[in-house]
Amino acid sequence: MNKEKEARVLDNFVKVYCREKHGSLDLCAECGDLLIYAAKRLRLCRYDPKPKCKDCRTHCYVPGYRDKIRAVMRFSGPRIVGRGWLDWLRGKIYFNQ
Repeated sequence: MNKEKEARVLDNFVKVYCREKHGSLDLCAECGDLLIYAAKRLRLCRYDPKPKCKDCRTHCYVPGYRDKIRAVMRFSGPRIVGRGWLDWLRGKIYFNQ
């Protein structure tokens, strides 16, 4: 995955997390700070192609942010996949009537 696409995915994951956990349509200060930090780390990544963070030899996140981004990924991943599946199913039902 290229860095631009990964940045969009990261943005979606943080938005889902913030909306579900903090009840906010806009990013709260904590999630906004995390997204800015993660986007900066992504932009400064020295690997091309960029490996998945969990498989990378160089851990560029400081421990506090590393824990936060892991929590976001674990929480948001299943919800994003589930939402995509439901959107697909709704489309199939709607267009196959």
